[in-house]
Amino acid sequence: MNEHRISFTYLSQEDLLEAGCFDMRMVIETAEKTLISYEEGGVLFPEKVVQIFNQSSQDRINCLPATLLDEKVCGVKWVSVFPNNPVKHDKQNLSAIFLLSEIKHGFPIAVVEGTLASNMRVAAMGAIAAKHLAVENSEVIGFIGSGEQAKMHLIGMKTVRPSLKQCRVASKLPEEEDAFIDELSHLFPDMEFIAARTNGKKAMEGADILVTATSAQAPLLHASWVKPGAFYSHIGGWEDEYDVALQSDKIVCDDWETVTHRTQTLSRMYKEGYIDSHRIHADLHELVSGHKVGRENDQERIYFNAVGLAYIDVAIGLSMYNRAMSAGIGTALDLQKSMIFEHADIAKQIRL
Repeated sequence: MNEHRISFTYLSQEDLLEAGCFDMRMVIETAEKTLISYEEGGVLFPEKVVQIFNQSSQDRINCLPATLLDEKVCGVKWVSVFPNNPVKHDKQNLSAIFLLSEIKHGFPIAVVEGTLASNMRVAAMGAIAAKHLAVENSEVIGFIGSGEQAKMHLIGMKTVRPSLKQCRVASKLPEEEDAFIDELSHLFPDMEFIAARTNGKKAMEGADILVTATSAQAPLLHASWVKPGAFYSHIGGWEDEYDVALQSDKIVCDDWETVTHRTQTLSRMYKEGYIDSHRIHADLHELVSGHKVGRENDQERIYFNAVGLAYIDVAIGLSMYNRAMSAGIGTALDLQKSMIFEHADIAKQIRL
């Protein structure tokens, strides 16, 4: 046995699906556990590195590291977001890959397709927020946006609020709404699906849960559409009027400090002096741990903004890796079979 062999497991998206990793309950439970671990000091969470290639379209690739100290695993998500891909190239707008390493020796243990986990993480965070902040018997959910994030969000919301009976969706094109309904209606035969035919008001007004899932850089959601008692999950950048937040009884973030450095609606409002930390009710981990209360009555308008936390992505990636290993799924690859100068033919390989 070669003591200097370094191997890791490669997991494709198809491997993850075969291993049963498209499991929203598993992802939600992982995220909740990791939020509490973060609160207890069990997570290293450095700032992400962002490279933006086009300011107008926000084409970018981000590098997001985090370490789970209890699990002794360090990971990084390398994620690209190219918002115009669907229209210009008929390709998805997001792709991601995870690298997981153990921190005893610092060697990699897995390279994992990350788009599935990344999209599920967004939905799981919204779903966890809905557990604490949406009216318990919510029946109507409205979407502006019909892409992958919207689809995942419906799965997450239905997981924690099975009382949902009606789903309305508005998108830029009617055919996008039809595709959303075609793909999801058979998953939830107990729900009525309504295509709003690009009319955001028709999708959102009077809904118990509202979700914006777009790449828009202009307000699409109007404050007058948000009824008392509604819960709003904000996913993207600048998708809503400032008054949506200003009229809310509670504002909750996945992490307020992180929000202040981003470009979401709340981030803009903070930089322009409309809100500060005193206006923020809680970070999500405080609701999960019970250190702060969630919804207190059925009339509160509540605003939730998630910008994305790399340590949650890494934890979900690790959970998926563990499930795949238990199922015996994945491809073992060698990073090296021996150290450089241990190769018997190294003299032939050197170029001087």
